[in-house]
Amino acid sequence: MDLFNSKLIQVLPLSVLAAAFPAVNEAQVDRPPNIVMIVSDDHGLDDLGCYGNTSIKTPNLDALAGEGIRFTNAYCTSASCSASRSVILTGLYNHANGQYGHEHSFHHFSTFENIRSLPVILADNGYSTARIGKYHIAPESVYFFENVIPGNQRNPHEMAVNSRAFLNSNRNNPFFLYFCTSDPHRGGGVVEDDPYRPDRFGNRDEGYEGITETHFSPDEVEVPWYLPDTPATRAELAQYYQSVARMDQGIGKLFEILKEEGLWENTVVMYLSDNGIAFHGAKTNLYDPAMRLPFIVKMPGGDNGGTVTQAMVTWADLTPTILDLAGALENELAYRKSLPVEPSWAVPARHDNFHGRTFLPVLRKPDAAGYDEIFASHTFHEITMYYPMRVVENRDFKLIWNIASGLSYPHASDLWESSTWQYIIESDIDTYGKRPVADYLERPKFELFNMAEDPYETVNLAFSPDYAGILEEMKERIKYYQEKTGDPWINKWVHE
Repeated sequence: MDLFNSKLIQVLPLSVLAAAFPAVNEAQVDRPPNIVMIVSDDHGLDDLGCYGNTSIKTPNLDALAGEGIRFTNAYCTSASCSASRSVILTGLYNHANGQYGHEHSFHHFSTFENIRSLPVILADNGYSTARIGKYHIAPESVYFFENVIPGNQRNPHEMAVNSRAFLNSNRNNPFFLYFCTSDPHRGGGVVEDDPYRPDRFGNRDEGYEGITETHFSPDEVEVPWYLPDTPATRAELAQYYQSVARMDQGIGKLFEILKEEGLWENTVVMYLSDNGIAFHGAKTNLYDPAMRLPFIVKMPGGDNGGTVTQAMVTWADLTPTILDLAGALENELAYRKSLPVEPSWAVPARHDNFHGRTFLPVLRKPDAAGYDEIFASHTFHEITMYYPMRVVENRDFKLIWNIASGLSYPHASDLWESSTWQYIIESDIDTYGKRPVADYLERPKFELFNMAEDPYETVNLAFSPDYAGILEEMKERIKYYQEKTGDPWINKWVHE
């Protein structure tokens, strides 16, 4: 029987699973754990109660953090929806998997057709797979899920209810559910009767079935340091908070159903956002507000529940980690190494290894050492937003290489139209958060920040003689990363 063209279930010895998940009894470890990955859309690190926000309402995600492991240094690798999701589901940076930017409409970016994605690999290893909600990647043949569950992406309560049948039918088979909300992304028009005409962030006057909407006033929101504290910003944050609260309610319903179906104990639940909040200064950038995101993992039996880890991980690490949890990582790596080598001119057909690495050691021991550096790669958002950047960040320093320095930084269409940005332009304000507007729009080739002393990334040390040695070391790390991940933009070191 061909392992990679069958539904053969890979079952690890009970002793191995018991060592990994000591809180799970033998009845729960007779098969690999179920996996539920919840991906929200444009949800910032500052915007959950468990991450310190005292105004927003996220009781269900806060409860998940109480049962799970909360990461404080988890990063997307490209702060753009499609590109980020391609990394999540392949373990490959988007400059190598081909999903450089948005999939929809005229943007038309697409992953190379012979990349193997997470749902496909899990299905080959005996998992039932299903997705519901936002997809936003292509082609479907690469990101193939056996089940596509219908549901309004803006109504996570409906999404949860519609997922029940799939969950119920897989009580005796391991499953992977990819649950993706469109909240709290911008959309749905603007609030016409508000003088600042904030984006609705999916909120509707008629609400959504099953959801009790939570409303916020502009006065009670917490303006994060990277946004300007203006009436327009506060009006938009109030709408954004409502969208986040709705999302949390629907996620709570999903948790309720998992428990009712008797699946909670043997299910890994992951919560993350694809990229940072949809405001200038965050989304589409590679500053920390765009990259550093909420990430919570509940292990089977609540192992290590209520703990916090400072391990530095990225969304490129998700696929290898999930495969490791499923007992499928070694099989997949062996399979890839068995494939014939493609000629150098061919479309990249495979990778012998993932760009990310498993962080299962962190899930077993939250203070595990060795997770102290991350890399990031951004090329496009929309097709009109070409601005390639590469990043290396460690515990002390961060280097951003603005490959397109000399071009003004481009705007995402929805961010340009936002009342938050238009208020800055119309009021002729020269600062945006803690950064001058001019510095946001015109960027030098290199931005080097001392993250220990300057976590807001406001003092560029790249041109300081005192940091010349650090700059060169960080450049070499970026080059190393580009070589290891097959980054075509590595030629810019020579050609430009």
